[in-house]
Amino acid sequence: MTAAAVIGGVVAVRAVPELLDTVGFTRTGISHSSLAAKMMSSTARANGGGVPSGSLVSNLQSKGATGLSTPTNILLGSAGALLGALLWGSYRSSRRTQY
Repeated sequence: MTAAAVIGGVVAVRAVPELLDTVGFTRTGISHSSLAAKMMSSTARANGGGVPSGSLVSNLQSKGATGLSTPTNILLGSAGALLGALLWGSYRSSRRTQY
């Protein structure tokens, strides 16, 4: 179970920055024709042409450009570890009831 928790924590911490990059929130800005670009466009239209500071789009772009903070990584790692342990426990439990 410990290994599953460690793996879950590492995967969570590694996956979120990759996910941000994949949807278009990159280190160099929002990618052309990406989900992030569509979100930015929609947010700007809804707010009279600009993306407000503190909005979801501006926060996600900030994280995509600078990376996640230590507290955020701790939170993600903890959540991933919990999920990994729960999934392992569920898997082990289902294996015991099959026989």
